[in-house]
Amino acid sequence: MGRYVVRRLLQMIPVFIGSTLLIFLMVNVMGDPIAGLCGERACDPGTAAQLKREFGLDKPIWQQYLTYMGNVFTGDFGTAFNGQKVTELMSTAFPVTIRLTVVAILFEIVIGITLGVVTGLRRGRPVDTGVLLGTLVVISVPTFVTGLLLQLLLGVEWGWIKPAVSPDAAFGELIVPGLVLASVSLAYVTRLTRTSIAENKRSDYVRTAVAKGLPRHRVVLRHLLRNSLIPVVTFIGTDIGALMGGAIVTERIFNIHGVGYQLYQGILRQNTQTVVGFVTVLVLVFLVANLLVDLLYAVLDPRIRYA
Repeated sequence: MGRYVVRRLLQMIPVFIGSTLLIFLMVNVMGDPIAGLCGERACDPGTAAQLKREFGLDKPIWQQYLTYMGNVFTGDFGTAFNGQKVTELMSTAFPVTIRLTVVAILFEIVIGITLGVVTGLRRGRPVDTGVLLGTLVVISVPTFVTGLLLQLLLGVEWGWIKPAVSPDAAFGELIVPGLVLASVSLAYVTRLTRTSIAENKRSDYVRTAVAKGLPRHRVVLRHLLRNSLIPVVTFIGTDIGALMGGAIVTERIFNIHGVGYQLYQGILRQNTQTVVGFVTVLVLVFLVANLLVDLLYAVLDPRIRYA
């Protein structure tokens, strides 16, 4: 196991470098960030040159990237064009988005897997048909429509929640935004669990467990569910990074100042340091989540061994 982890960590290095290089190149061709600092009027040549020297934009792209990567390994993600350190923005944005992601993942695990098990065991029955239709509707409706409808009904019309989340963004305030963020993924988890349960229900090891006289709940939880969770865990593991990076719409609707909000502001203002810094951390989140998912396979299926 230890050798496998070391090998995977070494494999992450070229993936991390390639991903950040691609992001750096894409962000730096968005436009001229200096032009946005001068407002509607164009910067005079002297001021533009001074600003480029100050932020290191007068150097070739490859040199800018090497300087950036060298600073990243020391914990310095650069300075935004407003003079604020990107690490300061991260210290306020990431805790909020992490809490929002935790709420969304809990919805996926609790509701998605539960509905998937129930419908997988009752395939073809009315409850199965109803859940399939419901998940199809959730997948078909865009997230911004779901978020706006829930905000209008629960927040404005009925007054059950605050229409906007406070700056502290406590867990209690993130229940509805977390449900909105997880809605599409929850539907996929339900369908994925249902399919996996229905397929494994006819397996030999399940019939053997039933023939041995084991209680039904033990057969379902100990044997059937455990072996059916591998594709579900794969999806949820990769979805962690996607939820953190894709929370722009949800955070805009509920006025949550998290990672999505900062990325939106960075793109809108062509603040390359902010965008590259936040996406760099999200790349690391993706890589670590995929490693943890691979290690979890061995826990779910004892036949999987890593050398």
